[in-house]
Amino acid sequence: MSVKTIIKPSKNPFKINFKELWQYRDLLWTLTYRDFRVKYAQTAIGFTWAIINPVFTILILSFVFGTIAKVGTGDTGVPHLLYTTAGLCGWTYFATLLGQAGNSIIGAQGMVKKIYFPRLVIPLSKAITAFIDLGITLLIIAGLMIFYGIAPKASIMFLPLFLLIAIITGLAGGIWMSALTIRYRDFQHITPLLLRVGMYATPIAFPASAVPESYRMFFYLNPMAGVVEGVRWSILGGTPPDSYAYISFGIIIIFFILSLFYFNKVEKIMADIL
Repeated sequence: MSVKTIIKPSKNPFKINFKELWQYRDLLWTLTYRDFRVKYAQTAIGFTWAIINPVFTILILSFVFGTIAKVGTGDTGVPHLLYTTAGLCGWTYFATLLGQAGNSIIGAQGMVKKIYFPRLVIPLSKAITAFIDLGITLLIIAGLMIFYGIAPKASIMFLPLFLLIAIITGLAGGIWMSALTIRYRDFQHITPLLLRVGMYATPIAFPASAVPESYRMFFYLNPMAGVVEGVRWSILGGTPPDSYAYISFGIIIIFFILSLFYFNKVEKIMADIL
């Protein structure tokens, strides 16, 4: 007598079946390892690219804002190169995950159409791979602080908190973008544009205090503005993030909840759309 297994979608659009995700943890790690290998496969210098890319971005931003525009570093008093690197730390995870997650489900459509598994595993595998870029940026910051002889401030105890907020922001963006790209392929072209604009609209290489007070509230509608300011303050000290930063944190929470809602809604028809 054959046994039939019937899989029913959850009626609660906000519910995440963590038990099911845990049951598919081997698939999650397999996809993560595959992403890591594919990313640096058939390259002459391999994993070295993971170091070259952030270093190149740091040098360009520091040169444009620190040397040409001569933007200050607030009341931190640190060299602009270190200031930019600390700002990039808060941005790196979000940008990496958003850039990779957009095409993640489309790239795995063969598997999505043939077998059942929680589709959330796919963007989550990208989220784990993105930790590599975040870790490298943290190592660069540690190296620069040693080079300049700058000791961590007491605010360093808040670094895990702000990094957690950065991770939640990256997850929200990655989950939402992976689902949006399935229905609207335009986001394959929109995402790189958003990341380029977002890099200069986020206080990575300049302090948020440089933004006029009359525009400050609108500036913090960018959820990454508060994250970047918070991560940098926890590393370098100085003035704590502006009270307007709580606008960014509130948007992040709403953004994350809505991303889960939209992903669960689209998950039911992913195979049909693809």
